[in-house]
This record gives sequence, structure tokens and C-alpha cells, in this order.
Amino acid sequence: MTKNKKIKAFSFGEVLWDVFPTHKKIGGAPLNVALRMQSLGADVAMISKVGFDEDGEAIVTFVKENGVHTNYIQAGADYKTGVVHVMVNEKGNASYDILYPSAWDKIKAEDGLIHQISDSDVFVFGSLSARDEDSRATLMHLLENSTTYKVFDVNLRAPYYTFELISHLMREADFIKLNDEELLEISQKMGSPYHSFEQNIKFIAKETNTKHICVTKGAFGAVLYYNDKFYYNSGYFIKVMDTVGAGDSFLASLLIKLLNGKSPQKALNFACAVGALVAGSEGANPALTKKDISKFMMLKS
Repeated sequence: MTKNKKIKAFSFGEVLWDVFPTHKKIGGAPLNVALRMQSLGADVAMISKVGFDEDGEAIVTFVKENGVHTNYIQAGADYKTGVVHVMVNEKGNASYDILYPSAWDKIKAEDGLIHQISDSDVFVFGSLSARDEDSRATLMHLLENSTTYKVFDVNLRAPYYTFELISHLMREADFIKLNDEELLEISQKMGSPYHSFEQNIKFIAKETNTKHICVTKGAFGAVLYYNDKFYYNSGYFIKVMDTVGAGDSFLASLLIKLLNGKSPQKALNFACAVGALVAGSEGANPALTKKDISKFMMLKS
């Protein structure tokens, strides 16, 4: 793990517009992770694709203005920039209608990218980015040939995944992040005989040869399994506005702290606080200062 240096990161996958009933915002899980990592001090590049349209131009401008490198955000005329229709219920929980195909389904491998990724500290990717054969082939090529720390953000969105795909991606990863419902579904599909939360995490760790697994539990915090030891946070109370992007900011915050050598428990506490603050705000990428986070955690800033 890297310690006391500026983290260099790559994030692969969808960049898109989250369209709500009354407004729209730029999003996509890998982009949300990239933006939060950058806000916490990382040097981050986004690997994706947009269309030759106003939506795509606006995304690239936004990403660049927020300090994330856009060198590897491709553009093409064949497919439109991605759009997701988001519905938020009375509890703030979101459901998604993800249009297919979109430009980000057609990401191509670029010369020199494997070397750049291998020279970085972390490569973040999600399962949704592999729903189409073109982006999936590029992702597999990067995973199989780069040597950096690989982080798999499981994001089960029916009908855009198969168990075979999820299983393969887990085995390519050094770190797996999933939620409690995904843990149940995946462990059952893998043939786990266990009913215990912790036993199923250990089962997946053994089956996939992955030493680092984190399972989020919504308002009830998260569990981190790190080098054969469990760490827990039971969550922070907050009035939820919407849950869009909360898990992405959680992951970004957790990685930043772990990669900077912080203890797994402190990293988990910090990540849960950031995730809660995002859930208590509108949209996936609210501005949060270190002072905001410290105050929320009732620590001295």
C-alpha cells in the first residue's frame, strides 16, 4: 500500500446524466468515485466515452473543471451520451432506468493506457461498465494486463449482468465492495452453505482469493474485511435527501484513507461519515470540506 503521497488513480466506466423528475445532474458510479477521490486529494483520471452532443460536451467540461483528468474520455458520433432516469421514493431510495446502448458502452482500449494504469496506485471499475461487449472487452484487457491495485465496485442492475461475469470480475480484483443484498445474492449463487453475514464474506474472500472486501448496509453502516480481520461501523444518523452516489463517495473515501496508510477502522469510520453526508444532500456529488466531515464525526477539525 502507498503511504504519505498523492494517490494516483484511474476510474473506468459510465459517465452520464442522472435525470430526475424536476432536474438532471452529471453522474455515473465510476465518475462519482473519481470526483470524490479528487476532492480528497487524489490525482484521478477518468476512462469513459461520451457522444458528440451537448450532454457529452457538458460532462467533459464539468469533469475537467472539477480537477479530474479527461485525457481518456473518448467521444464518438455513433452513440449518444449516457442518460439514466432516476426515481426517488419517500424514503430517499433511488431506482434507475439506464438507457442502452450509450456511448460509455463503447469504450476502446488506447495505446499506453495499460502502462499508465500499472504506474498508478489504484484502478476502480464497476460491473455496469461491462454490460456491453465492447467496453467489457476493454475492461478485461486492462484488468488482465495492468499490475496496479484493482478495486471492483459491484453494482447489480438487472438485466445488465450475469453471475459468470460478476464471478470473473471478483477474481480479477484485489478489493471488492458490495452491499448487503448483493452479498446475499452472490454468496448463494456461489454455493455458500452459510447464513451468517461474516461467514459469507469469508466464503467470497476464499472463493475469489480476495483479501479485502467491504459490505455496505445502508443506514446501518458497513463491514470491512481486511487482511483476515473484521472492522465495523454501525452508521451515522442523518435525514436522507437521496441515496444517489452515497455508496460511491463511501468507496472513494475508504480507498483514500486505506491507500494513505490509515488504520482500517479509522478509514471505515471516515467513509461511513462521508457516505451519510452525501445521502443527506441532493445529488451524487455535493461539496464536502474536511471541516464538514470532521464536524459531522464530532471530531476536532
